[in-house]
Amino acid sequence: MAGHIPPTLVGVTMVEPITSPQHFVPPTARELRSQAVHRLQVGLFGLCAMLLIVGLANIINDRTRLIDTTDPIQQVVAVDAKPKKTASDPLADIGVVPAADPSPTPAPTPEATDVETSGTAVQ
Repeated sequence: MAGHIPPTLVGVTMVEPITSPQHFVPPTARELRSQAVHRLQVGLFGLCAMLLIVGLANIINDRTRLIDTTDPIQQVVAVDAKPKKTASDPLADIGVVPAADPSPTPAPTPEATDVETSGTAVQ
């Protein structure tokens, strides 16, 4: 099969099969220059595209910063809003895990034995 030459169609010209080895033909100076110019164009186009994307992102970031700081209605809404209740941890409430902020320990009270040893009587 490898040495079999396919038949040609009547009235249709086909590419002739390769029967002898093909030798490498180095690219000409014109082809090399054309490739270099194409690479340069692609690189410059990519650099310009990235510059435009970064510039656009910077403009969007600046505009959002301006909108956030100059909106006085948000301050009025924040004053009128109801206070939010603190987040609770249901697992800590039922005692499965320790609480994130433990309750403060009560201050020690003087015991009756300390009073009796000092020599004063409690009445």
